[in-house]
Amino acid sequence: MESNRKVMVGRVTSTKMQKTVVVEIELKRAHPLYRKVVRKAKSFLAHDEEEQCHEGDMVRIEETRPLSHRKRWKVIEIIK
Repeated sequence: MESNRKVMVGRVTSTKMQKTVVVEIELKRAHPLYRKVVRKAKSFLAHDEEEQCHEGDMVRIEETRPLSHRKRWKVIEIIK
């Protein structure tokens, strides 16, 4: 079965919380008028049950039910 949950890849920027990591996703979009590529970064809080992630890791996160006030993502795998 195919799930309709969003999946994104980003870099871990903070592991200072228990079972939670901050993942920064970098979006690249062309400017609507000037067509120059503009980088925009957005941060998400993700659940890391085993606390295996370290700062600088590339991880894949998946959308999930609300786990806390701001945490709505969970770490699926550590890419590198």
